[in-house]
Amino acid sequence: MAPSRKFFVGGNWKMNGRKTTLGELISTLNAAKVSADVEVVCAPPTAYIDFARQKLDEKVVFEQTKVIADNVKDWNKVVLAYEPVWAIGTGKTATPQQAQEVHEKLRGWLKSNVSDAVAQSTRIIYGGSVTGANCKELASQPDVDGFLVGGASLKPEFVDIINAKQ
Repeated sequence: MAPSRKFFVGGNWKMNGRKTTLGELISTLNAAKVSADVEVVCAPPTAYIDFARQKLDEKVVFEQTKVIADNVKDWNKVVLAYEPVWAIGTGKTATPQQAQEVHEKLRGWLKSNVSDAVAQSTRIIYGGSVTGANCKELASQPDVDGFLVGGASLKPEFVDIINAKQ
């Protein structure tokens, strides 16, 4: 039996109003006195509603990644998750090509703005109505390193999603 693991999980799926909240959340987590054996899982706000209405997905992704990059101390403990703003709560999924395009650009942003080593080692996962039916095709994309699973995690098909990247 695997040893038990301790987690702190925090976050929110959307943000209306102040765009400084993501930086505040990361700063608070960096300043917190969390035991070294506690893994922090943070799902920062992923959609500024005003940007979503304008369909500025890439701009939002890069702005949020910059806030994260400005505050990260140890990239070995970071997993980035991308969910298209138009997919949140809609049941719509990006095509594998759409997911790959954004993940590839995000990895390129990391290479240009942080380092090549960070770009290569940071896991970038996709969250956006991942199901047992679409997970294998999404997982076949070179820059999709896994999934942030919502409702499908409560269904038997979750096993298929877990095994999709193997």
